[in-house]
Amino acid sequence: MDSAGWSRRRFVGALAGGSAAAALPACDQAPEPAAPPARESSRSPSRSARRPSGPRPLYLGTYTSAEGGGKGIGLATYDPATGRITGTGTLTGVGDPSYLAIHPDRRTLYAVNEREDGAVTAVRLSDRKILGSRSTGGAAPCHLSVHPGGRWLLSADYGSGSVSVHPIDASGALGERTDLVRHSSPPPGPGQEGPHAHQIITSPDGGHVLAVDLGTDTVYTYRLDEKAGTLTEAGRAQARPGAGPRHLTFHPGGRYAYLANEVDNTVAVCSYDPASGRVRVGAAQSTGTGPGTSYPAQIVVTPNGRYAYLANRGDNSLTRYAVEADGARLRLLDTVPVDGDFPRQIALSPEGTLLFAANQKSGTVTVFHVDGASGALRRAGDPFPSPVAVCALPL
Repeated sequence: MDSAGWSRRRFVGALAGGSAAAALPACDQAPEPAAPPARESSRSPSRSARRPSGPRPLYLGTYTSAEGGGKGIGLATYDPATGRITGTGTLTGVGDPSYLAIHPDRRTLYAVNEREDGAVTAVRLSDRKILGSRSTGGAAPCHLSVHPGGRWLLSADYGSGSVSVHPIDASGALGERTDLVRHSSPPPGPGQEGPHAHQIITSPDGGHVLAVDLGTDTVYTYRLDEKAGTLTEAGRAQARPGAGPRHLTFHPGGRYAYLANEVDNTVAVCSYDPASGRVRVGAAQSTGTGPGTSYPAQIVVTPNGRYAYLANRGDNSLTRYAVEADGARLRLLDTVPVDGDFPRQIALSPEGTLLFAANQKSGTVTVFHVDGASGALRRAGDPFPSPVAVCALPL
């Protein structure tokens, strides 16, 4: 992939070469995190693990190679009642950690190293020790997720249009890659020079892995062999040519999902069949931001399944949708200013009462209260400063 493609993705200049450094972390006066729950044999989180009392952890992703970027993974806490964020330090030694994910048992944090020589890094949270980095085998990884069983890390390489699988051992550390799949077909969509894998997630039923590729306008469905850590393609769903699909989020019911299309400034409702893994992409719908491209980034759904929110980077707004017909329909309600520049990523707190927007160009994180009845957003104080904020992960 050429530097122009990387620049379009990051909007902050060309990527720095090389893989992430393996330096020891330096936590600038950061307090120790709350003790994690006892590890269960299923490696799935308990309700108390997902919903601790008091201040809660917040992890912030950035580009360390960008001008004005951060020094590593930002460490903070937030008040679940007020939404107020308090910075607690920085975990250094992780290069370009632009996207973050947590292990189901909450003991280990994972970060992409979004560089030409792509890698993923594991961090033990009890003492913030870096457990090592592993090559993804591709370029510019921009998304990762942990399989619900807790034994496999899945990552998507934007630069090379590939997806990777790494094993996770009992300590949370990563093993050598067990699979690498490049999206070699269908051909790139209009204006694209190649595949650009942008996201990889597991379906709510756990039966399939789905990868969203902006370059080929395709959502790929895979089956994961949970013994070998290999992916087998089970289907493909085509967005309309030139849509540039970026991010897919499932409705809690598990039968529908919502696709944010970066290039043509639309969203689409998708149906999902748990038995076959088949996805069908519905008609393109408005983002409510008017004509032109507003670079829709990420869409999230409230835990009760009643509302969805879309981040619009060009418009610097959040679109609010009502979710109807048990997830089968989105109804546009309004857009709300994000009070920041270029909302790259959004996330809901575990209960869905707060929404966090990471604003890349303004270097801020905006927090909103989410009204449970109407889905209305109300800003929770002033935005929190965070250098080149590209990811906010509230626990």
